[in-house]
Amino acid sequence: MKPKLVITHRVHDEVLEMLAPHCDVIANQTSCSLSRNDTIQLAHDADALMVFMPDRVDAEFLRRCPKLKVIGAALKGYDNFDVAACTANNVWLTFVPDLLTVPTAELTIGLMVGLIRHIRASDQHIRSGYFKGWRPQFYGLGVEGSTIAIIGMGAIGQAIAKRLSGWDAKLIYTDQQPLSAEKQAALNLEFLSLDEALVQADIVIMALPLNVQTQHLINQPRLQQMQPGAFLVNPCRGSVVDEAAVLRMLNTGHLAGYASDVFEMEDWAREDRPDEIDQDLLAHTNTLFTSHIGSAVSKVRLAIEKRAAENIIRVLQNEQPLDPANQLTEKREATCST
Repeated sequence: MKPKLVITHRVHDEVLEMLAPHCDVIANQTSCSLSRNDTIQLAHDADALMVFMPDRVDAEFLRRCPKLKVIGAALKGYDNFDVAACTANNVWLTFVPDLLTVPTAELTIGLMVGLIRHIRASDQHIRSGYFKGWRPQFYGLGVEGSTIAIIGMGAIGQAIAKRLSGWDAKLIYTDQQPLSAEKQAALNLEFLSLDEALVQADIVIMALPLNVQTQHLINQPRLQQMQPGAFLVNPCRGSVVDEAAVLRMLNTGHLAGYASDVFEMEDWAREDRPDEIDQDLLAHTNTLFTSHIGSAVSKVRLAIEKRAAENIIRVLQNEQPLDPANQLTEKREATCST
């Protein structure tokens, strides 16, 4: 018999065709997420699992799915998946490290420009029926001449910097591991401490993974460090900022605007995550939100799914995956039919 693979969210038909010769595929091809219990019921005897952002795998999940050999995550940030538990249970966890970088950087630029130029408010004004032609309103901040701080200079931070390097803005950044002098010069970047960057920036862009050190890195005291009238853009993980503090600072006017593609309620690994986005934050006029569409480019999503599928196939053929998030010392018996 072929090994069993469960896919938790809809994928392209090409991906199902790619997997069919190797696996007995059980795929959720609806537009809805499976509940945790439904996923476990489907995967309790599965050899492989393809997961997405709304999924969470921990030790209890793995205990109830003892046959799993590989979890192929069709995503870049795998903070919702317990790497140590996967390793302890001899389960490969794989991810897709590179394909999401450019589309996420592109969306970040869109969120930034949309926020600082009041595009949402202006669009709503047009649709209200009150627009009678040009009026002296919706004046915003231009990119040219502004100081933009990028918090985190991994692949996404560098991709954002590359795209902003010709916009005649001052680009500053902070990271635990500064870039080489050559890279800084190529990207027109200046390295500062986090405190210095927050104090100087007109626009702050988050580009960090979520972990214990970065959760609520941007909190009330850090927001107060920012210049009055500065803007905050978050394309990485919701919980790197404290959304309640963001709302308070928006209400005082100290923070001029907040744009985000990600939200605290999505960070399933947090036991204390909120169940929903605060309605007052959603209603605030100086916000711009997108529904976690950083990688939502059709050809990119197909490539991400194919890469996750390739990782799964390799493990089921008793080969090393291309993109492991963990390392296993014990090999499991090959199960893939070819």
